[in-house]
Amino acid sequence: MPGSVVARRYARALFSLAAEENRTTEVLAELDKIVTSLDQSAELESVLFRPFYPVVERCSVIENVVAKLGCSTIVKHFCRVLIEQGRMSFFREIRTEFAGLVDAAKGQVTGEVLSASPISEAQVAKLRQALSRRTGLDVQLKVEVDNRLLGGVVAKVGDLVFDGSLRTQLEQLRANLTKG
Repeated sequence: MPGSVVARRYARALFSLAAEENRTTEVLAELDKIVTSLDQSAELESVLFRPFYPVVERCSVIENVVAKLGCSTIVKHFCRVLIEQGRMSFFREIRTEFAGLVDAAKGQVTGEVLSASPISEAQVAKLRQALSRRTGLDVQLKVEVDNRLLGGVVAKVGDLVFDGSLRTQLEQLRANLTKG
């Protein structure tokens, strides 16, 4: 089963549990704390993600970690389920999917903009407005420079992709010229 499908399924389950208690924002903050701990400790990540450590030991480790971080019972049990089901390696991906669900519940969505060169704040604001109008949601943008682009920008919001890159424009021109 592809990772994104697994992550989406577990994120939806966690979101449902957190929403029942009206704690989606708090649960997201707790997931962020765990990701930070994983990023700071390669040893912790190794113990939690590698199946050659016994499940009992990995569950004990995650319970200690979530207790030290002050995480809720929901997150503690969720992490335990991930370990028991052999899905802990999807944790970061699940966190990303969960964040998307929290944003969607707030009427927000995070999009990506890849540009060939740095773009100004005014250009980002224009893109944000246009994408918000198009999607009907409050779009937050992460902007990155991608040296592989020849020119222009590519914007991704959910499943929508707006490709204004020079390469795509040249390919469309070539296709039109060969047709006519």
